[in-house]
Amino acid sequence: MSSSATPHVAVIGLGSMGYGMATSLKRAGFVVTGCDVSADAVARFVADGGKGAKTPAEAAKDADIVVSVVVNAAQTEAILFGKDGVAETLAKDTVFISSATMDPDIARRLAKQLEPTGRHYLDAPISGGAQRAAQGELTILASGSAAAFAKARPALDAMAAKLYELGDAAGQGAAFKMINQLLAGVHIAAASEAIAFAAKQGLDIRKVYEVITASAGNSWMFENRMPHVLDGDYAPRSAVEIFVKDLGIIQDMARSARFPVPVSAAALQMFLMTAAAGMGRDDDASVARMYAQVTGTKLPGAK
Repeated sequence: MSSSATPHVAVIGLGSMGYGMATSLKRAGFVVTGCDVSADAVARFVADGGKGAKTPAEAAKDADIVVSVVVNAAQTEAILFGKDGVAETLAKDTVFISSATMDPDIARRLAKQLEPTGRHYLDAPISGGAQRAAQGELTILASGSAAAFAKARPALDAMAAKLYELGDAAGQGAAFKMINQLLAGVHIAAASEAIAFAAKQGLDIRKVYEVITASAGNSWMFENRMPHVLDGDYAPRSAVEIFVKDLGIIQDMARSARFPVPVSAAALQMFLMTAAAGMGRDDDASVARMYAQVTGTKLPGAK
């Protein structure tokens, strides 16, 4: 652990969210070391005034706090306990902040594995997108021990506009995030269906966007994602595959709980179809393109 007065933070995963979180921490006065599978992402962070590391273990060596911003539970587990993982070098009493969206049972298992070694695990999935990450204005849905919160709080304050403390053990934060993801996936699928159906009716979809965003049928996802369709721009801010994963987790959780989730099941099928059509790595608003392809509907940017 760092001996200086300035806390050291390691950020593992410098994608669109992690990069913004790392820069927010740096702006708040932390010494920040970034690590990513992409050497280019690390080089960019170093050029921006951060420090770089080649492995999670190296990044965590002097850290008071480790923030893991990767895609899923498997990557989180590898960063913790895999070869060159942070558990090899993390000092006692440091905190591991896990920001990946995952099944609550896995969050509980990872915490149970780490905490007996004298380190803290904070289950802290995030919401808000790349822009809010860069502004230090994320929503963080966190749960963990009082000690984990105490150690993590300075970093959480630098990254979040809203911090929800949702329980004293890992898993609660993950469960809250999955409810958010259920709604987010359903709303993107519904928005995509609506905009493509409007185009099929021959309506001016820019005018449709204007009307719906001022009407009761609006949703945050309609307002946020449908401009991508209007502009024919499917560069990934959040990819289709994210919702294939997250709505898949919802199905697994619901099956275990014997709880029916037919609306999110239908949304999952739309994301799966979109991925199967070759758009899995494109922006999640590509569900509208899938509808357009199936129905012969013309959307902006279509060849």
